[in-house]
Amino acid sequence: MAQGSNFVDYVKVCCRSGRGGAGSAHLHRDKFTAKGGPDGGDGGRGGHILLKGNAQLWTLLHLKYRKHIIAEDGQPGGSALKHGANGKDEVLEVPLGTVARHADTNDVLFDITEDGETKVLTAGGRGGLGNWHFKSPTQQTPRFAQPGEPGKEEWIVLELKVLADVGLVGFPNAGKSTLLSVLSAAKPEIADYPFTTLVPNLGIVSYRDNRSFVMADIPGIIEGASEGKGLGHRFLRHIERNSVLLFMIPADTTRTIAEEYRILLNELIAFNPELKDKPRILAITKSDLLDDELQQEMATEVPDGIPYLFISSVSNKNIQQLKDKIWQAING
Repeated sequence: MAQGSNFVDYVKVCCRSGRGGAGSAHLHRDKFTAKGGPDGGDGGRGGHILLKGNAQLWTLLHLKYRKHIIAEDGQPGGSALKHGANGKDEVLEVPLGTVARHADTNDVLFDITEDGETKVLTAGGRGGLGNWHFKSPTQQTPRFAQPGEPGKEEWIVLELKVLADVGLVGFPNAGKSTLLSVLSAAKPEIADYPFTTLVPNLGIVSYRDNRSFVMADIPGIIEGASEGKGLGHRFLRHIERNSVLLFMIPADTTRTIAEEYRILLNELIAFNPELKDKPRILAITKSDLLDDELQQEMATEVPDGIPYLFISSVSNKNIQQLKDKIWQAING
């Protein structure tokens, strides 16, 4: 579990924005003016709680143990039309791909997808108006002012959905981490037991003419994952933000290619029906174990309408051709 200790993609925090400052009900007095008019200033706005995108972050770890986010209250207005100071905003920096939603209603508020993008998560209360706003010919010395609006207190869920050009989809031990380690400088943990990968891994894949794309290795899916089996649907949400889905099925599978592909696709659609509209590529891995005759026989099992390749990360078989297909799908 060591590799997952620094990757946090779900936090629930209590956000309390600042209360607005009260308006002032002051009446002007000085040694030359016995009965001056109202000059009470407005109260300051309560502090907002803001979310700001930071491309340098990749996890919500820094918010995991910060359960209560409290913004500063606004200051009351003063005499001589002095405006109270606004409360200090609390800015929470989050990785790109973070979605904010209400914990109680599950309603999505917004998502952060660009570096520096800033949105109000919980708005502070407005400051109250001073008594000078309420003067009139029939009420020349109002001795009242508005109180400030209270701040909001609400539980917010922040979810990270990994942003990548291509996501690797497959059962455990399909060779996803091995392919990522071959195509990029990423060093995911690789072993011959299921669920070696416990968190999504990102790698930047170099392509022709100094171009590149981002690849995400998603922890293995099993039949019933959309219902919570295996690692459950915890990591299925990361696939939602990938432009292209690369299905990976090992040549030594105990099922047929078509059956394994159908199970994977059904799990994605059960989680989110919109995933069926994403471009898909099929890579049959570990094909260095196959001779030409067996490869031709397995090719007949591939479902219609999906581009496919027999690849081997160990021998680099068709790796460049795979990158070409991925690039065409991303920019197609």
